[in-house]
Amino acid sequence: MVTSAANSDGTDLRPGRYADLGSVVRAENREVDALQDRARDLTEEVADLGRAGGDRTARRYRDRSARVRGVAGLEPVTGEGVTVTLADAPDEVAETSEIEPNRLVVHQQDLQAVVNALWRGGAEAITLEGRRIVSTTGIKCAGSVVQLQGLVFPEPYTIEAVGPAYDMVASLDADDAVTSFRVDAARPDVAVGYDVQLDSLLTAPPYEGVVTTSYAEPMD
Repeated sequence: MVTSAANSDGTDLRPGRYADLGSVVRAENREVDALQDRARDLTEEVADLGRAGGDRTARRYRDRSARVRGVAGLEPVTGEGVTVTLADAPDEVAETSEIEPNRLVVHQQDLQAVVNALWRGGAEAITLEGRRIVSTTGIKCAGSVVQLQGLVFPEPYTIEAVGPAYDMVASLDADDAVTSFRVDAARPDVAVGYDVQLDSLLTAPPYEGVVTTSYAEPMD
């Protein structure tokens, strides 16, 4: 306590530390965004060079890839939908609750449960924090934040799904994992955030990450 008092010189050490951490996260996200922009530029340059070619086989593959762009999440999707918001328990609850602390925060499995339930409900396109979710997207915890496509996001987490709104809500209600989270949200001693809103018009932007994939090959 004496050391902390001497170092603080009458100020609060904690706000500065959290502000610095937030600055680091924002700076890292900007760097990742810049790298992804560069990767997209290079991908488009390669595509332009490919379109310039007159090879029949190349044209056939280009036509085939164009037909699956929508399914791959590379085209925007607009329509009715659902917005789901998940949040950690408020500080005043976390400081007094006797519940196991892990139940007071949103985990990657909670986000995955919501996303999977929305897919089962007929979602045509889903975003998390405005980022389009595609078949290669992984949602991972990184400490107290969630990592998605190289970026980190603090809570609350917003999931938007374009598709049949009432069917997707019914799918959320029928999912055991989502129901468990919703029950905890209703408990005063847990009070994690869970909110569902019906939207008459949502737009899911196209996936903007790198589309190149890596895969295993058998050894000779």
